[in-house]
Amino acid sequence: MKPTIVLVGRPNVGKSTLFNRLTRSRDALVADQPGLTRDRHYGVGRVGGHGYLVVDTAGFDPVARDGIMHEMARQAEQAIAEADALFFLVDGRTGRTPHDEQIAGRLRRAACPVHLVVNKAEGLDRALVSADFHALGLGEPLPVSSAHGEGVRELLEVALASFAAADENSDDAESADRVPRVAIAGRPNVGKSTLVNALLGEERVIAFDLPGTTRDAIEIPFERDGRDYILIDTAGLRRRGKVFETVEKFSVVKTLQAIEQANVVALVLDAAQDISDQDARIAGFVLETGRALVLAINKWDVADRYRRERIKEDVARKLGFLSFARVHHISALKADGVGALLESVNAAYAAAMARLSTPRLTRALQTIVARQAPPRAGAVRPKLRYAHQGGMNPPTVVIHGTALESLPDTYVRYLEHSFMETFGLQGTPLRIQLRTAYNPYADKS
Repeated sequence: MKPTIVLVGRPNVGKSTLFNRLTRSRDALVADQPGLTRDRHYGVGRVGGHGYLVVDTAGFDPVARDGIMHEMARQAEQAIAEADALFFLVDGRTGRTPHDEQIAGRLRRAACPVHLVVNKAEGLDRALVSADFHALGLGEPLPVSSAHGEGVRELLEVALASFAAADENSDDAESADRVPRVAIAGRPNVGKSTLVNALLGEERVIAFDLPGTTRDAIEIPFERDGRDYILIDTAGLRRRGKVFETVEKFSVVKTLQAIEQANVVALVLDAAQDISDQDARIAGFVLETGRALVLAINKWDVADRYRRERIKEDVARKLGFLSFARVHHISALKADGVGALLESVNAAYAAAMARLSTPRLTRALQTIVARQAPPRAGAVRPKLRYAHQGGMNPPTVVIHGTALESLPDTYVRYLEHSFMETFGLQGTPLRIQLRTAYNPYADKS
């Protein structure tokens, strides 16, 4: 079992920067702005052959009683309860603050070792920068620079010394590649985080009635009915003209990257609102990346009969290009319909990763062409000879023949729909690639 290291501290002391350093990634969003991280963010690291889990937390305020700060404190408290070791980060350039003393008072009651980490110590005398923090009563302060990596390895060696026997030689990365990655995407405030919590059966991420609560793409491994998944809660995507803050721009980039790296995207729509152009843009981006897709129309329980009919018409009219995707009417708040939604996610993942043999594809191609032959292009008619699979997620069918460059787009779409119908590929788009055979006599009279 890998030890879990939890990063705790007040806002803007460099927890996310240290998280990225410990995991050797850029998964956590980093900016010179307090309160950027809000949810627990998990990552995996390794040093000296020993693996560990790292948890990045929001700026911790132990005395917060309401609002978003209270929700952030609850997330930090849950992470502390899971910890095998705590890294309490303080700012070496700012010095000890009353906020640090409040957090230290809480961490002195923790059931695991607490390591006092004095961050931003680059270029400073180690003894001088640490002196002020002895008063926190948490042992010897350890000066580091998470931005430059100074002192980080020594910190890990101290923290992991008691876990030396917990060496892991498992194929975590290899097994993770076989786990479906499911991104929950949509506009702000449509209920994405609430849906994640409903799927997990716990308040794992902050679900707050405030657009833009989620700022980072949070990856959450979980198991349901004996099957492993990786859920990705993403930030809401607003229209480009309404995105002004630099942090929100980075959040948008993280969300788009999460969609590209997912196997299946659950696009969440709001039944209380009409389908907007932004919903269609997000759906178009998912289709462009070739990800499998499931539509989840949330807040169905609060929509009256008129709204329900209106939203169905809107989906058919504005999102008609997603005819391959299953549609689910759910209530994330009450967890109604989330089980059926996950079944469709499984079906979409299976379709996206389907393996199609060359003989089956070629026989299907011959049947499709016999049912509707391609139109003539002048004096010649394109000939479609055989097909094989060119890739997965999305499934790609490569068709070989002659004069295929003359096939109209309408016939290519006919091929796509016919292959999807023949092989029962529900929930994923399908790509067609055309390969025209070289004619050695084309340049000879």
